[in-house]
Amino acid sequence: MANIIERLNLIALNIGCCVHDGDWNWKNVRSPFSRLYYVSEGHAQVELPSGIVDLKEGYLYYIPAYTRHSCICDSVFTHYYIHIFEDYLEGAAVLDEYDLPIEVNVGPEALSIMQRLCEINPTLKIPESNPESYDNHQMLMVNFQKNLQRPFCDKVESRGLLYLLLAKFLADAKLKNIASDDRIRKVISYISRNLDKTLDVNQLSDMACMSKVHFSRIFKEQTGETPNSYYIKKKMEKAELLLVASDIPVKTIATRLGYDDYSYFIRLFRKYSGLTPQQYREQKFENKRNF
Repeated sequence: MANIIERLNLIALNIGCCVHDGDWNWKNVRSPFSRLYYVSEGHAQVELPSGIVDLKEGYLYYIPAYTRHSCICDSVFTHYYIHIFEDYLEGAAVLDEYDLPIEVNVGPEALSIMQRLCEINPTLKIPESNPESYDNHQMLMVNFQKNLQRPFCDKVESRGLLYLLLAKFLADAKLKNIASDDRIRKVISYISRNLDKTLDVNQLSDMACMSKVHFSRIFKEQTGETPNSYYIKKKMEKAELLLVASDIPVKTIATRLGYDDYSYFIRLFRKYSGLTPQQYREQKFENKRNF
């Protein structure tokens, strides 16, 4: 557990409060950072893969990174927001190891924390609530610089307050049980910690002490994916993060993810996202210039 705590490094990219009147309606939002909301007035909804969630006054809400969702609002709705970036450019994401509840009832305590975060981080407020205006490479780079330029005392207080809010969700969180078979869980954990390596099914099946055929069958039964497709998906998610949240050259990103064959990495990423890595990064950059 101590090792997990030491690995958890959260950065608040955006902090603020938005007031809406039927105009918080965004479709198919997906990004490499998590969203934390506190509703202070009114009502709205978020449509997640698991269904529609009603956003109610006095509650905190958490939307994990890489979760495609849509925002629905047809009336007055005021909420505080924190967009959270987990800095795991060199390792595995800690929050990805847990199933956090979407909603927790917290009351006025969370409101005071949100208000204080807004007070000491006025420069982190988003200029507008359209995700395309802030969920892009250029704006992320700007916000990283803003984080670096804040007074040290504000950084310390902000991180402490952010962890207090996140603890509300972690109180009822459970380690993800992607697989019930201990051998498969061991492999999944190893994959998440070794996205910089080149692994194949033979290595993974040996780790699970199973034949290649048996391992592949059990892995798919447990996760719904083949070992190779699961491994590639996790690598491509990491590539997304590195493309949006850093200025690391694309070729270096490929090397960091264990791809010595640069052309092969580009083909895999295009198959995964529909774009080449450079097109993906440029599209995120262009989103900002269109607003």
